[in-house]
Formats: sequence, structure tokens, C-alpha cells
Amino acid sequence: MAKDYLKWFTHDRFGMFIHWGLYAVPGRHEWLKNHEKLNDEQYQRFFDAFNPDMFDPKVWARAAAAAGMKYFVVTTKHHEGFCMFDSHYTDFKITNTAYGKDAIREIVDAFRAENLKVGFYHSLIDWHHPDYIIDNVNYPSGLGKTEEELAEMNKGRDQKKYIRYLHDSVRQLLTEYGKIDIIWFDFSFPKPKYATGKGREDWDSENLVKMIRTLQPGIIINNRLDLPGSGDVLTPEQVIPEEKVTECRGATADAWEGCQTFSGPWGYGRDFNNWKSAKQCIDLLINHVCRDGNLLMNVGPTGRGYIEERAMERLGDFAKWMKFHSSSIYGCGMAPEEFPEPRDCRYTYNKETNELFLHVMNWPCFTIRLKNMAGKLKFAKLMLDGSEITFTEDEEKNIVSLRVPIAKPDTEVPVIQLFLK
Repeated sequence: MAKDYLKWFTHDRFGMFIHWGLYAVPGRHEWLKNHEKLNDEQYQRFFDAFNPDMFDPKVWARAAAAAGMKYFVVTTKHHEGFCMFDSHYTDFKITNTAYGKDAIREIVDAFRAENLKVGFYHSLIDWHHPDYIIDNVNYPSGLGKTEEELAEMNKGRDQKKYIRYLHDSVRQLLTEYGKIDIIWFDFSFPKPKYATGKGREDWDSENLVKMIRTLQPGIIINNRLDLPGSGDVLTPEQVIPEEKVTECRGATADAWEGCQTFSGPWGYGRDFNNWKSAKQCIDLLINHVCRDGNLLMNVGPTGRGYIEERAMERLGDFAKWMKFHSSSIYGCGMAPEEFPEPRDCRYTYNKETNELFLHVMNWPCFTIRLKNMAGKLKFAKLMLDGSEITFTEDEEKNIVSLRVPIAKPDTEVPVIQLFLK
């Protein structure tokens, strides 16, 4: 049975992911430190250069709200270890850069003003903290090292001290920024699959979750703590599931949320040109909701602090489409099994209003045939302009044939609203 505090989440369906950190300065990838095997001294130049003089979170928040997004999740700390908030526990933080201000507080205030719910992404991994145990799975200096070499590198490090730092940081985030609706951890890679991996014991996940539930009752926690039963939401990334997601990373949960990027990386990628089209992005939203999922769509702000024009354009494309079709997303989910999807179409269903929404991904000529619909359809209309879509019924074959205009309506994905008897 779904938990009551998930009701808003499974109703709202659409959120903004924000990956922003020092990696925005090189603009090559948020895993830059790992990919290029940079040490702390080499990475320091990005800290020294970080000064987002064009940062205006109100612009971000307005764009998210206009796009129809109802919540956001922002990186408080990514794997690089750099804190985007005024941490009490490290000097490796934004308030010690030339910018000098707590970006997380500014972002939270701006998005709350637009009535979006608040989510924090916090990396369990940390490539900067002096007590974090180096592994050969994803730690930059540990890649390719033997376990003997790692043991030598880890002399003087103490994961228990890192656990205390992790818990203290989460406590600060959950006590100094008001009500937090989502906390999104990333990520576990446990043994024995990974010889030098890390999982629930390396984060003390059990006590971490207890603290979170005490500080913020009703907060939504994702499934990446390697602690069965602790996650409320499954989080597959960069995939389009063919059915409802019920298992992910060894966990099960009542709800799922796919996270996607407009292009390749999560952080700002100056030279990445494999951007999804407006149609592809809207398809993503539909394909998540029609399988009972949410979509968390990512932006990677630049080193100067603005969301680049390519991303703003895609947010605008969502805004244009959601202006007319948001009721096919909010409060909707998977259609009853008795209604198989027509070719090149996706259904979403609002069980409160008993309405089906037929998303026509590839516009046909003349007719769309709906199986198992004879005697069940009261009225149909095109959502774009509210105009009637007439239909005929074949009771013997149990088919309703919608008569659609030859010309595709002027929207990326037309939607026909079906009112059932």
C-alpha cells in the first residue's frame, strides 16, 4: 500500500534535477575528476575559479514552474566532495569561493516562492574527504590499484570519521533549510559484486535513515542506501522502462522516478551536442507517467551560474505542451489493463475522474482504433483546442474508431481526452 506522504509525489509526476558544482567550470563532465584522474591539487584550480556571477535562482525557478515541474532536487554535494551550502564541517564549500554565498539557501528560497517542493541530492561518495576510504571502483587515485596498493594508500584514513561527517552534513541540511520533501542519495556499490565496494555499513545507512525520519517525518528517501525497505522511490536513470518499475538496484518500492538528461552528462557539458529534441523530451514525460512513474528532468547550470539556452529552450518546449496537456500528466498513471494501447500511442489514466488520455506519438491518417472500448466511451475531444473527436463503434469486434483530422494538430504530441461512461 502506498504511503500517505507519497501522494503528492505520485500526483505531481514531474520535477527538475539540478547538477551544479565545481565541475561546471571545466564544463566537461561531472565525473571529470574521475575520468581525468585528477588529484586534489589539480582540481583546486576549479575551486579557485568558481565565481558564478550570473547566478539567479529566481530565473531557474520560474522556468521550472512554467515547464510544469512541481518539485526539484539539487546537488548539495556531488562525488567531488564540494559542498554547495555553508557546511559546518568542511572548508571545501561554496562560501569559501569567490562567490561567498550559500547557493542552496538561495535556490531553496527561489523555488519555494514558485511553490515547488524541495529536494536535496547528497552524494554518499566523496573524492575529497581525507577519511573516505579509497576504492578501485570509482575513486580517481584508486582506479586500477590492487587491494594491497589500496591498503597502503588508505593508511591513516578512517571511514567511521567519514560516516560521522556524512551524518552531520545530512543533519545540517535537514535542520537549517525548513521542510525538505525529498532526499536523494547517490550511490552504493556494495560487496561482493565490487571487491572494494561500499554499501550500508560504509554509510551506517540504518542509523542515517533513523535520523532522517526523526528530523523530517514524511520526507521521501530514494533507494540507493543499500538498505532494503528504506527507500520510498526507485530511481532508474537514462532508461525508458517498458512497464512499471518494481525493482531497481536490489530494492523494491511503491513508486518510481526516472531521471534523464537533455544531453549526455548531468553537469554542464559545453561540447556535448547530442541534445534530445522537444518531441523526445515530451515523449520521455509521457512514457514515464504511462508506466506509473515520475520524470526528473536534469539541467546542468554553467560555471557563471545560468542555465544555458539549449536547456532553457527545452524547458520552454515543455511549457508550451504542458499549457494544454498538463491534466494528462498530473494525477495520472497507468491505464487499466483492459485498454491496450493503440499502435504509436500511449495511455495515461486518471482514476479519480475515470478519464483516459490518448497520447498520439505518431499522428495517423483518418482513424485511431481503440480495442475493448465499444459501449464504454461517452465523449472524446482534442485537448489542444477542446474540439470534438467523433467516433464509431463496432460492438462485434469491441472496437471504437476515432475519426481524426488528416493534418497533425500543432503540438509536439497531440492528446485526445476520452471520457468513459
